[in-house]
Amino acid sequence: MYHIIVNPASKSGRGRVIWGELEQIFRKEGIPHKVLYSKGVGHVTKVVERLTAPDKEGTDRLPVKLIILGGDGTINEALQGIRDFDKVLLGYIPTGSSNDLARDLNLPKDPKKILRNILKGNTIRTMDLGILTYSDIIAGDARERSRIKSSAVPAHRFFAVSSGIGFDAAVCEEALASRFKSTLNKLGLGKLTYLAIALQQLIAAKRVSCDIYLNEEQTPIHIDRLLFTAFMIHKYEGGGFQFCPMADDSDGKLDLCIVGSLPKPVILAALPTAFFGKHYIFSSIRHYAASKVRFQTSIPLWVHTDGEVYTKSNSITVSCLPRKIKLMM
Repeated sequence: MYHIIVNPASKSGRGRVIWGELEQIFRKEGIPHKVLYSKGVGHVTKVVERLTAPDKEGTDRLPVKLIILGGDGTINEALQGIRDFDKVLLGYIPTGSSNDLARDLNLPKDPKKILRNILKGNTIRTMDLGILTYSDIIAGDARERSRIKSSAVPAHRFFAVSSGIGFDAAVCEEALASRFKSTLNKLGLGKLTYLAIALQQLIAAKRVSCDIYLNEEQTPIHIDRLLFTAFMIHKYEGGGFQFCPMADDSDGKLDLCIVGSLPKPVILAALPTAFFGKHYIFSSIRHYAASKVRFQTSIPLWVHTDGEVYTKSNSITVSCLPRKIKLMM
């Protein structure tokens, strides 16, 4: 039995259309399946939690086969609901606007081909899973609180692609609230949303310092002026920025891209080079790798997991759980 979770709003409504085409394969070949449609923020998490929980007799339903049609954000919501990652096989058919996970996995462009590969069941790829824990949760001002998805922010969140604090999370937060993102997505110009917001956020960025503790080191790396830090499981973030071209999704480590004290005109020049993974030519952009990172900032900053933004924080811990995700592909 396959459980298919569809985000019908993904790709500005194309998610539902794509599933309509794929469902013909299940029906034609008599493949047992159940489909559920996402009804809003938090719904996918609740659905997955129910599907992966033991039944009324306490018996595990093994294995639970989940296929997600949506973007990186839909995958992120699904991860929050999984009770035991060892007992879940996950399939992914990208229908989002960024699709950074699909880009790094080099999935076929044709959703039908992806589904055929999943149904063959020949390949199970194990991937690392990130987990972010908030030490402090800062709701922000009244305007910001109105844009936070839920007042009940969990103590931790999983992520499959990346997490980040600072500029990149602020861009995600603004994009999630943008009225123009859906319109541009329909025109195939969704990336312009992020570009315009990135320029706006860059101009408004405040001076922030931070201390970064890698693994169990007691002496921090101090950054006097931080723009952002990305904690990467995979290579790409933000619709194709190759922030960590050296990232390996099964090495048990997070790759960090730390962007520090660069003049704003230089940052404007540096950002396009990140599409090609060449941004480390700038001395204030640094790379580190660690299985666990403790991160403290001088003021609260937006934090994201796979592009989903729930709160601000000035103290987080980010860890890598080795090979926890089992992906059918």
